[in-house]
Amino acid sequence: MSKGNTLTFFDAMPEIETTRLILRHFSLDDFDSLFRLYSDAEVMRYLSPRTKAQTQASLIKHIQHWQEHNLGMWAVVHKDSGKMIGRCGLGFLDTTPEVELGYVLDKSYWNMGLGTEASQATLKYGFLAVKLDQIVAIARPENIASRRVIEKVGMKYQKHAHYYGQDVVYYALSKSEWQADDGSYILS
Repeated sequence: MSKGNTLTFFDAMPEIETTRLILRHFSLDDFDSLFRLYSDAEVMRYLSPRTKAQTQASLIKHIQHWQEHNLGMWAVVHKDSGKMIGRCGLGFLDTTPEVELGYVLDKSYWNMGLGTEASQATLKYGFLAVKLDQIVAIARPENIASRRVIEKVGMKYQKHAHYYGQDVVYYALSKSEWQADDGSYILS
């Protein structure tokens, strides 16, 4: 296990522990928790709620993405409750080779800084373990809460753009501008 700013890459898919969260890989057993999240209209307000079939497809995609690309979405587990409260991780931005930060959290856990905590750990993994030079993030312009998370983790607004069939604001952070200070570490 590596702590601080040093990460060791493991052959097995890594998990991350932060002060209040564990970011672990999805399993098929996570379907009910993920569907509860993805079918909540308020949580998915800026993304689009998903049916059971769409959630199942997303879950399989989350699992396969790690196997194919050594990065992807983690299930976000709240340490105190042991409950899966969302997802956070890295994926490819729409039809580009750019890697984007993405996250969704259960509304019961909003406004606690957990999205920022999970995102900081994800950036650390992306820059130190995957050795990315840049990570981007997008949000709908009216999604102020998501934009705050993006800005809190140090990403800078670049432009208005169009991805996934929607007008969005596009942010980016280069490895050289990034500051690792979240205290997370990879679990072996």
